[in-house]
Amino acid sequence: MRSGVRLSERMFASILWLVALAFAVFLIGLGSLVVGDLPNVEHRYALDQFLDRSKSDATAAALKQVRRERADNQQQAEQTQLALDAARSASEASRETFANWLKTRDATQRVDQDPGLIARTRQLDALKAAERTVEEQQEGLAKADLNLAQRETELETIDNEQRTAAQQKMDAAESGQELRVFGYRLALTLPLLTLAGWLLLKRRHTRNWPFVWGFTLAAAFAFFVELVPYLPSYGGYVQYGVGVVFTLVAGRAAINALQAYQDRQRAAEARPDEQRRTEIATDQALLRLSKKVCPGCERPIDLANPNADFCPHCGIGVFERCPTCSHRKSTFERFCYACGNRTGEVATPVP
Repeated sequence: MRSGVRLSERMFASILWLVALAFAVFLIGLGSLVVGDLPNVEHRYALDQFLDRSKSDATAAALKQVRRERADNQQQAEQTQLALDAARSASEASRETFANWLKTRDATQRVDQDPGLIARTRQLDALKAAERTVEEQQEGLAKADLNLAQRETELETIDNEQRTAAQQKMDAAESGQELRVFGYRLALTLPLLTLAGWLLLKRRHTRNWPFVWGFTLAAAFAFFVELVPYLPSYGGYVQYGVGVVFTLVAGRAAINALQAYQDRQRAAEARPDEQRRTEIATDQALLRLSKKVCPGCERPIDLANPNADFCPHCGIGVFERCPTCSHRKSTFERFCYACGNRTGEVATPVP
């Protein structure tokens, strides 16, 4: 029968668990820095890298020239509009003057004013012709601006098509880069997780178990937490795939463990009572008794019954009489708490 765990050992165990957690925290911090800096091994792509420079530069130069010509044309159109406004104002003033002069001539009926009529008419026609000339200039500028606008639209369409094709190439390159960076992270975290699993299976019961558990926690955190935010767009398949595999492995392990436990229990119940009791640790047995279950088969038993010394389910001895003081005690206690003698020993009389 194994001895119980001392209070000091429990305290040291708690301290060692704190050491394991601290070790895991520092490893997680270091791993976060490494995983976060992994994208820096790849250069960042720019859209200009995927453009056909000769075609793109030619299109950009033509588009720049057309926009410059449109700006000049619009400036000329503004100046022409000012000239047209002035010509229309002069023509309107001349028409008003001519109308007033006609009224005066009609009133006086003077024939000697006919040469003046002809001169004023010619002047008015000249102003109207000048106004029309400016209007024609304005119409020519508007037509030129329309042609330039159509040319600008065509060049912008070509430029957009070139940039769209370049964007598609850049997206494909970034997807490949994203996959490579994910591969770097996976290549870093997966071996750590594998090593952590091996250490947990082979070294968790050694004196260095706090570092084993700390490394295991850090590796698990790096794989299942640090890796998830950096999964590519299709990384959900990886995440759920790992979850499915992990669930299958864990579920199968749990089923096998349950089957093995049931087989052990059946084999244990077939062994002699004394042998079975020596295979159960004192602390474990007393803990189960405090929960009012059998230390052997873990089925409920009636501890309040003073005559119930054996488990009615598996037949293991639960209580016995101390051979020294005949006090009723648990068969799993190493010493009798009434007389202090070790189980199976008879007290030596004091002379």
